[in-house]
Amino acid sequence: MSAPVSTVSDAIQAALATVNDPEIRRPITELGMVRSAEVGDDGVVRVHLLLTVAGCPLKDKLRSDITAAVSTVPGVTGVEIEFGVMSPEQRQELQSKLRGGASQEPVIPFAQPGSRTRVYAVASGKGGVGKSSVTVNLAAALAARGLSVGVVDADIYGHSVPRMLGADGRPTRVEDMIMPPQSHGVKVISIGMFTAGNAAVVWRGPMLHRALQQFLADVYWGELDVLLLDLPPGTGDVAISLAQLLPNSEILIVTTPQAAAAEVAERAGAIALQTHQRVVGVIENMSWLELPDGSRMEVFGAGGGQTVAESLTKTIGAQVPLLGQVPLDTRVREAGDDGTPIVLAAPDSPAAKALGQVADRLALRRESLLGKPLGLKPAGR
Repeated sequence: MSAPVSTVSDAIQAALATVNDPEIRRPITELGMVRSAEVGDDGVVRVHLLLTVAGCPLKDKLRSDITAAVSTVPGVTGVEIEFGVMSPEQRQELQSKLRGGASQEPVIPFAQPGSRTRVYAVASGKGGVGKSSVTVNLAAALAARGLSVGVVDADIYGHSVPRMLGADGRPTRVEDMIMPPQSHGVKVISIGMFTAGNAAVVWRGPMLHRALQQFLADVYWGELDVLLLDLPPGTGDVAISLAQLLPNSEILIVTTPQAAAAEVAERAGAIALQTHQRVVGVIENMSWLELPDGSRMEVFGAGGGQTVAESLTKTIGAQVPLLGQVPLDTRVREAGDDGTPIVLAAPDSPAAKALGQVADRLALRRESLLGKPLGLKPAGR
């Protein structure tokens, strides 16, 4: 005897509720994307699905996920999916739902008092020290540890994060909200996703500030555990804007062992005195080259990372640790060019292990007591 139609319909709805939108990462039933789902006498389920935008690049992913989920329902003999597109009113309703019902001007969620997202700004004094490589590898390593991670490529002039993460997708716009592409479990946004080809970006300070503000407020990031920002070298407009927009962000300094690079890196870290941000630590990149006989060649000298950490500790008046030393490895460059960070491509390599250890330290949440009731009572007299 076949199951009652109502029972089968309920099972189909339950199956559809297990399918997440690939971009928003929430159930399609919760997002109002399922217009109808009916089962015929022949056991074929016909689903009418509303896409957020026409020409959705992940339509095939939705088709396969829905088919796989609904096919598990007993009595279902087939699945047919018809795609439609949300109306402007439906997209507006979806946007309001994702923003918690807020209809006012978008706000930066990471700057709100209740935000539990750890925000790390990866900075360097000068270019060429491997700051972007460190950023994408930390992001991939944290995501591999089960954390929800996002990356803002805030190096507007020298954007390179999408290539290094293999994020070749384009952002999807839902009304005035942007859905970021994902790669290796990491959500990423970059100005390179909005420019034609390899076009140069020629902007002054106010434009840079507005771009960073949009990346933080207009992009739908969801519930992130960690947000990494790949800053441009130095202490220019973007670093200042970041301190204004995300005053709770913490700074990660990347340097090489070379004395000249270390001196410049100290200046980048010392900006915390003016912006009142915390410097979470220093990462020394390209520390040495491991030779076939097991010895090390210190191509860029030695001690720069430790020197920066000690100098910033004295300057800022708070402990700034050396979080790790990452050895030179050609596979770091090769993996970045291929779009698969070395922590994923060669996790047992010395460089990947060093980066993984830094990620482990960053993954530990330091809970603040600010604004929390401590449950203390005055002692009786």
